[in-house]
Amino acid sequence: MKFKLFFALIAFLMNASQLSAQQSINRYTLNGRAQGTTWSITYFSVDSVIAKSSVDSVLAVLDNSLSIYRESSIISSFNRSENGLDIDIHLFNVVSKALEVSRKTQGRFDITVKPLVELWGFAARQPDHLPDSQEIKAVMPCIGSKRLQLQRTFLRKSMPCTQIDVNGIAQGYSVDVLADYLESTGVRNYLVEVGGEIRARGHKPSGGPMRIGIESPVEELMEPAIMQRIVEISEGALTTSGSYRKFYESQGKKISHIIDPFTGYSAVTDLISVSVYAADAITADGFDNAILMMGLKKGLKFVEKHKKLAAFFIYKDSTGRVQSIASSRFKRLLVQEEL
Repeated sequence: MKFKLFFALIAFLMNASQLSAQQSINRYTLNGRAQGTTWSITYFSVDSVIAKSSVDSVLAVLDNSLSIYRESSIISSFNRSENGLDIDIHLFNVVSKALEVSRKTQGRFDITVKPLVELWGFAARQPDHLPDSQEIKAVMPCIGSKRLQLQRTFLRKSMPCTQIDVNGIAQGYSVDVLADYLESTGVRNYLVEVGGEIRARGHKPSGGPMRIGIESPVEELMEPAIMQRIVEISEGALTTSGSYRKFYESQGKKISHIIDPFTGYSAVTDLISVSVYAADAITADGFDNAILMMGLKKGLKFVEKHKKLAAFFIYKDSTGRVQSIASSRFKRLLVQEEL
């Protein structure tokens, strides 16, 4: 599960004069817990058309498909299988996007890292020791998106030991599913957030766009710093990947939950976090980990090349100072106003 706790939702602040102009439009907010994290939905509508129980039901269906923490889930059944099995539409959509992102990032994003994630202690079962080089070497033949093949609704694996973990993309997909559910009820102005992954559409009753704040992480204190920048979006998704939140230290080394599928070890990068903007959350969520592993120079070049992506990078320079830089398309989303 990716821990992305350096987003702060700052949209939807309206004064009395703005509300009086459109009294028929109301603000509704729902929130809860799912997928090991929190979720929240804020939308504007004449009436309350979304029930929390309905949102919980949608998320429960997703968990039954995508959660590696549920033994009865479809993904858990796949991981126990010898050759694969028929899957539902949700796992199909997530795996299909994951394989696409893997191809576009030359394998940096890889959902078959589950055996490595378990070895390093970032899964449901906690190990009693850190893996040695022989243990890592033993599972590496099981790793690689090339081990997977989608054949219509059948997800096939070439080796029984290949297992998948979609936590690096599932929350983004969950955001999209919830956004689609809102739109199916006629809601056109909303902000959906699951575990810090965000998708927004429309405007506030005042006519202004949705606003989202990006915090600057302070790694040494393990606490978020002041709000660094603010973005405005009228439609699209913003997700982030960071190496400083979910990690532990062993023998003086920082072990991050972001595992390099090529080496089997914790990814080494000069980036602290990457926030990615895309049309939908599954796309942004799928690319943010891979871009983080690329590092600042390659990551920025990659984003500039892919016209449907934009990104904001937080990194440490050669002196150890925390710095930030935005891609050219991300700069258009930034506003200068302070909180």
